[in-house]
Amino acid sequence: MMSHEPRVDAPAVAGAASPRVPFSFEIYPPRTPEQLPALYETIRVLAAAGPRFISVTFGAGGSTTDRSLTVLTHILRETTVPPVRDFLDAGITRFLALRGDPPAGVGEDDIVVGDLESAAQLVQLIGRVQAERSPYREREIPGLPGAVQVTDGDRVEIAVAAFPNGHPRSRHRYEDIDALLAKQAAGATSALTQLFFHADEYLGFVDRARAAGVVIPIVPGIMPITSPGRLRRVLELTGDARPDSLAAALESAPDAAAQRAVGLAHAADLARSVVAGGADGIHLYAFNNHDTVLGVLRAAELIPEASP
Repeated sequence: MMSHEPRVDAPAVAGAASPRVPFSFEIYPPRTPEQLPALYETIRVLAAAGPRFISVTFGAGGSTTDRSLTVLTHILRETTVPPVRDFLDAGITRFLALRGDPPAGVGEDDIVVGDLESAAQLVQLIGRVQAERSPYREREIPGLPGAVQVTDGDRVEIAVAAFPNGHPRSRHRYEDIDALLAKQAAGATSALTQLFFHADEYLGFVDRARAAGVVIPIVPGIMPITSPGRLRRVLELTGDARPDSLAAALESAPDAAAQRAVGLAHAADLARSVVAGGADGIHLYAFNNHDTVLGVLRAAELIPEASP
């Protein structure tokens, strides 16, 4: 989702057809245990489409941490899309590392010594912990009893957030590029953007980032906006300017089905445009609804019509 909550991911489905453009999905843990079976069905369908990973949102302030772990464990055990999470002992070595919002009632001035002050610090911490856990690997050398070959230990892949239209707390337009450079220096291996409404917002951001020295992949995050209410909520979270044409189309649509069609078409147009502009893939915020995000990929001709 488009809040600044910690998130974790999962890589590609073995045996699925290779997509022409890599894509991935984000889901969130259910509010109640009774909603888990429906989410597991969504995971099954999304996994069958062949994503590079599926990310699972951790609730702000840790509110849904337990259910996030439940969902991640299900992905790990029941699909061939291993989830990425910050529990290295479970064998997970791919992460989406965000600083996260402070818990409810805790302000920016309440941060104490020992708290993480930035996503770059989190990236650095994950890499350091993994290096301590797995500094090297040993492989026996056939024919030489007791002899081993030493190789590098398992390393982590860490994605971070990028903000084409600026983070809500940014003080100037270049601060987000500076932050992305700091995350890259700390060890980030890729970036996923928060949502945007116009392709040139993403493409212009990538151009500025590359000019500043960012070399890691920057994958566009696309959210199908399927109702006026969802648009209002997203704008509250991001502080972005209201996209007048999309808002007008949603508000003039006669019913929920028509609103969904408007949002799907808008997201598909974005996907086509950023891919044409050289995007490193597509990341879709699914809202736990596989029909909409798969519809976007089909409409953008990124997966076949007959795909799950």
